[in-house]
Amino acid sequence: MAARKLAAATVGQQRRWVDRGGVNGEEDMSSMNHMFRYSLPFSFLILRFLTLDAEPISSFSLQGFNDVSIGDSNSDFTLFGDAQIANGGSFVNLTSPSSGSGVGQIVYKKPFKFLESNSSIPISFSTDFTFSISPGNGVGLAFVIFPTVELSKVFGQGPFGISEKFDQKFVAVEYDTRKDDNVGGMNGSHVGVDVGSFASAVVSNVSSLGLLLNGGERLRSWIDYEASSKRLEIRLGKSGTEKPYEPFISYPIDLSKMWGDSDVLLGVSSSRGNSSQISSLSSWRFRIRTVPSSLHSEPLDPMASAEAHEEGPRKKSCFLSVLGTLIFATGCGTLLAFFLLFLWVVFIGRHSTVAPELPMNPIECKYDKVDVTVDNASDDSKN
Repeated sequence: MAARKLAAATVGQQRRWVDRGGVNGEEDMSSMNHMFRYSLPFSFLILRFLTLDAEPISSFSLQGFNDVSIGDSNSDFTLFGDAQIANGGSFVNLTSPSSGSGVGQIVYKKPFKFLESNSSIPISFSTDFTFSISPGNGVGLAFVIFPTVELSKVFGQGPFGISEKFDQKFVAVEYDTRKDDNVGGMNGSHVGVDVGSFASAVVSNVSSLGLLLNGGERLRSWIDYEASSKRLEIRLGKSGTEKPYEPFISYPIDLSKMWGDSDVLLGVSSSRGNSSQISSLSSWRFRIRTVPSSLHSEPLDPMASAEAHEEGPRKKSCFLSVLGTLIFATGCGTLLAFFLLFLWVVFIGRHSTVAPELPMNPIECKYDKVDVTVDNASDDSKN
């Protein structure tokens, strides 16, 4: 409303300048038009940058698992089942080859919502993780979002280490290494989206990407949920490669409608079944935000190797901060310059005087008759 009043006042002022000032009014209006024409793009640029630079509501980054406090009561993470830190903290083995229950999980214990309670703004999220699955006829692993209940009620002897008795709403992105026709498993290497059931709502063959889930190779997956478009996108590639532009799976779903403003948790769960298959997690990053994906920064791209790129995200963040400061300062300076020009046009420019026109007085000119005499002496000498 305030913006409309300001625009109406500006237009009215322009009209009064034209009516009162004639040529000067037209010049003032032309200056105003130029000012607004060039100031608006800068305003939108600043607004867009501030939106992109918005801090996520919640985020974490696990590049390796050498934090000795992981799993403690004061930690944001907990290990469940057979999951244990291995190789000096380089990764977490979710399952062990032969001992234990054959299932394991890592869970982020801080709950979040897909719908803000106060503003009813839907929440988007981006997550990515690096994992490997050894050869074998195990079940594989899954990224799971579930309501806040006791973990013993969620996890157990079931597909991907999720209890078959768990009857509450959940969403899982499964990386399945076993063909099971009963739940829509097309082959022994596929990715699917499960919504409240282990019968996948959508499934896609990993071999179409030239990959194999249980080949022991380190792979990387990106999962992005955009609240504005209500779509869940999954991408998959080898560790160390760039994030694919096109999603491997794109599934329409409204998570804010599914859970409302109820708290949810997330984790990565695995089951080896009757095999000796080992599922390992080498890195995991996650963030939730209210910024639309069309304006949000691209979902986080995890480092290919925690050992080789430990300082990468810090350098990138520092560079973006410096760049953001420069763009913001430039934009503010530009807006200040246009504001000063606006004040000059209002208070000084329209009072400037035009050089008076000089009167044109006629001047009388006197003309005299001039006689011209021609000497004919040369003609007489010829005679």
